[in-house]
Parts: sequence; structure tokens; C-alpha cells
Amino acid sequence: MDNAGVTAGLLREYGRTYAAEAGITLRDKPAPLYRLLVLTMLCSIRIKAEIATAAARELFAVRLRTPRAMADSNWQDRVDALGRAHFVRYDESTATALGDGAALLLDRYAGDLRKLHGQSDGEPGRLRELLQEVPRIGPVGADIFCREAQAVWPDLRPFFDERACATAAELGLPHTPNGLAKLVPPTDLARLAAALVRVRLAKGVAKARRAA
Repeated sequence: MDNAGVTAGLLREYGRTYAAEAGITLRDKPAPLYRLLVLTMLCSIRIKAEIATAAARELFAVRLRTPRAMADSNWQDRVDALGRAHFVRYDESTATALGDGAALLLDRYAGDLRKLHGQSDGEPGRLRELLQEVPRIGPVGADIFCREAQAVWPDLRPFFDERACATAAELGLPHTPNGLAKLVPPTDLARLAAALVRVRLAKGVAKARRAA
């Protein structure tokens, strides 16, 4: 199977973004971008991705979808929402981080991540630095956010982190961001990046390689 076939298989089997799994219809608007940031904070902890996305859905279900709503919410309500998703061990500290992160966004960016984006001047490296000022988000979390946000922020494209590129190499695909960008339309870059992460987490690299 050639690169086109491998890529099509990846997108078919694993090409759902984590934002989509969390019920986020991503747009370049304050609320959906904030929901992506919340998901990123949850995914930055050593916990299964499906639990992190379930926790995000629980938070959104109780209308904690904006920085103002999160900052004004009761700490125990945040803990309870995380608990319903079995987000254990880290529920109390994460509830605190969510409140602190919302307060930071309100203070620095009036709750609008587009302003953070603007301060990066179109430089992904600078954007990653700014994201890491948010509680719980480190280098891996910044990569997660950028990987998904490239769907609505074209200046991030193509964004494939080291893990995605390493998986691509194992599959015999181009293993640089620019090389991978040639495999799909720009609108599918976030899906391909997610697929490369998912196939590794699912231990499906060997299966995908055999299919190729």
C-alpha cells in the first residue's frame, strides 16, 4: 500500500480529533477555543485520553464552557463533574487549576484566547510559550493544543509534534511536518495529527504497517 492508502486508512480508523470526541465544534471563537484549552489541561495529566475527554464533556454539561463560568463556579461542583468521569487522584488539584486558569485568561486576555494567539505574532514557538503560562499546561499540553487548534488557526499549519512524526516514520510515511502536510488537504491536518497519536496509543502501528 502506498502513502495515500496508509493515510486514508489512518484517517478512516483513527482520524477523529480529540476536540470532536469531547463534543467541541471547534471554531475561531472564544468559547470553543476555551473548551479546547480545558480539554488540553485535562489531557496534560497522566491519565487515559478517553477519561480526559469524558471529564471535559462532564464539565461542559454543567455549563462550564467559558472562562467566566469556570471562574465563577463552585470548586466542589468542578470536583464532582470530574469525579463523574472517573477522573480520580487528580480531581481536586485539577479543579483548582481550572479555576486558576480561567482567572488568568480573564485577567490577561479578557477570556479570549484569540488575544493570546495575537500576542504570538504567528510564531508557533511563542504560542507554545504563552500556553505554558496556563496552569497544568507544559510542553506536551502546548503540543496538544496546537495540534488541534491548527484546524482553525492556519498559521500553525502544519503542526505535527515529535510523537506524531515518530509514528509516521514507523509507518513508512514522511516524518516531517512539511512532508506530512503533502498527504492531506490543509483542513485534514488536525485529523491526521490526531490519527498518528491515536494509532500509537492504541498500539496499532504494527497492524497499520502490516496493512501497508
